[in-house]
Amino acid sequence: MTAVEPNPKSEIANPKSAEVVVSVRGLTKVFKDFWNRPKARAVDNVDFEVRKGEIFGLLGPNGSGKSTTIKLLLGLLNPTKGHIEMFGHSPRHVQTKARIGYLPEESYLYRYLSSRETLDFFGNLFHLSKEDRNNRADQLLDMVGLGKTQTRAVGEFSKGMQRRIGLAQALINDPDLVILDEPTAGLDPIGCREVKDLIVALAKRGKTVILSSHLLSDVEDVCDRVVIYYGGKIQAQGTLNELLAKPDSLRITTPVLPRETLEKVLAIIRKDITTGEVRVDNPTQNLESYFLDVVNKARAANETSGAQSGARVAEYLRGTGAETNPTTDKVLEKLSLPQAAQSVAVTRPADQPESPKVDDGKLSSLTQSTAPAPQPTASAPQAEATQPVDLSKADEKLSSLLGGKK
Repeated sequence: MTAVEPNPKSEIANPKSAEVVVSVRGLTKVFKDFWNRPKARAVDNVDFEVRKGEIFGLLGPNGSGKSTTIKLLLGLLNPTKGHIEMFGHSPRHVQTKARIGYLPEESYLYRYLSSRETLDFFGNLFHLSKEDRNNRADQLLDMVGLGKTQTRAVGEFSKGMQRRIGLAQALINDPDLVILDEPTAGLDPIGCREVKDLIVALAKRGKTVILSSHLLSDVEDVCDRVVIYYGGKIQAQGTLNELLAKPDSLRITTPVLPRETLEKVLAIIRKDITTGEVRVDNPTQNLESYFLDVVNKARAANETSGAQSGARVAEYLRGTGAETNPTTDKVLEKLSLPQAAQSVAVTRPADQPESPKVDDGKLSSLTQSTAPAPQPTASAPQAEATQPVDLSKADEKLSSLLGGKK
């Protein structure tokens, strides 16, 4: 790679995204034993900021302090030292908590509730009206691909399906900040792709996302900036282009050339190179693109009883501060790119992340629609009809029990 190009996903340079949502200064957390003696310094003097509309990644090996940082941001733990601000308030500010959606690393759900009942329960915690809970549940279940399994108990779900309903519950309150801890754990490649597309779509609508994941390819696909933890400290931070660029090497990608032309080009290049290797190879598509192409073709002729592909981003999940372009914004990327698009995608340097694209026309039509929200389908649980009670017969039975006395 020669020069570092600006990340098309990043809006940090945009004045409209300069608003700081999360501010962390000198954050330190020391766990102590029963006798109040220091046992482990999980987070050690950490500083970072997360801006509105940004996708911010937390990376690091196990035990490096990522989950502790998330718990501190959520107010589940008190810092030993340092300062945290969420939307200008303490993490324990009740009104601030209502603006946050959280997907924990493990899906802690009531196993005997159905997926619809689960969303209704969490929506009730945010004091949403019954109509809003029903409308949002319909949209979210359709979005995460569980529209046909909404009456099944969550305890019957696979881990991947539980992650899908967990993601839906994290978005039931239309949060301004979404914190996702390993969101793609247990998901199939289709689900991973859809979750990544959803994260990008949320950021386009002005939502802020903090993502913690061990799957570096997922982080590389969606994140604007990352911090890398080790030993409770931040060892590196910055945009992906800043961290991944290799200015000492160059890649040239062209259509297939005649052998004579290729030899002339190589001869010219070798004249100016004294050290290093000049390599010529054919670009290839990644395994994710190939897998999604195979599944997309199989779906046309086969059915499945498992999770379906999500349809579209829920209508109510829209921001007020993000600019949209009706010609370029896309809700969810197609499962498989056309062959022409694949030929372009594979020409990118292997160490430069490819930014997902979003269709503005579809998303704008969703957010600007004035049509009423869909009502619960027939598959939703309905209240049983009650039979009228014949009071005269009841009175006769009571009289007989009391010896004929009324």
